[in-house]
Amino acid sequence: MPSLVLLVWFTLCAEQDIRQRTIANELTLGAAAVALAYLFATGRTWLGASVAEGGFALALAILLTLPGYINGRLGADDVKLLGALALATDRVHLLGTFIGAAVVMVAWVLCGALLWRRLNRKLRQRLANLDPTTTLHPPFAPFLLIGFVLTLFWIH
Repeated sequence: MPSLVLLVWFTLCAEQDIRQRTIANELTLGAAAVALAYLFATGRTWLGASVAEGGFALALAILLTLPGYINGRLGADDVKLLGALALATDRVHLLGTFIGAAVVMVAWVLCGALLWRRLNRKLRQRLANLDPTTTLHPPFAPFLLIGFVLTLFWIH
């Protein structure tokens, strides 16, 4: 059940990132605040890892995202999203999500144009910010969502 809650939250973030190319602070910082409160109240992350593991995952999230943010490759929303995820999970989920997102993004760069042409027009309009033929920097949250789903299947 905790994984399902994270999955719903992540889906909302990814959907908003696709539509608006931004994620509301209420979704990212709000989730981080809830995860932090839960961490302090129970001594465990949302998925049951220790406080030390949650802290290590947060430090790892910062180390992974800060260079991309400084170079303009990642937006602040992506950094906050991964920080909130780190506080709610552990380093395995965080690393799996990040690595999975990178693999899916490379696959999208290589095969996205072929897949894009096969989508129906309504879906292409709805996902316009993911269009591989016009977008140099697609929103990253949808790829993170897929990485998270792949991680959940891999771990469980």
